[in-house]
Amino acid sequence: MSGETDLSELLKSMNPILRDGEYVFCSLDSQNTDWLKLDPICAFREEEGLTLILDRQQANQANISYNSVFRLITLSVHSSLEAVGFLAAITQKLAEHEISVNAISAYYHDHLFVPSVQAEKAIELLREFG
Repeated sequence: MSGETDLSELLKSMNPILRDGEYVFCSLDSQNTDWLKLDPICAFREEEGLTLILDRQQANQANISYNSVFRLITLSVHSSLEAVGFLAAITQKLAEHEISVNAISAYYHDHLFVPSVQAEKAIELLREFG
């Protein structure tokens, strides 16, 4: 199944879900293999280092520093990786309300990391699309 590509259908049926927990973005030396014992929700290798997205408690327990704390919103519609304008429409709406968003597209769904203190407001705004 390839997922939905129609923008109006995606926006109407995104069904955003605010997940429990708080998440942080951390950067580690890419040569450091200690992170293998962790359970990141995501890892991405960049030239400057390895970015991990971890549960906040896990980062605290491992003494890994971070700058900001986020909540995770999953857009439960199965969006195509080739959909055009879906995240642009969402991030535009959140930007109009001064809510930053870090988006990650996975095979089935798009996931939004928004500042913890603005997560409830972000959910309200996203539900307005429906």
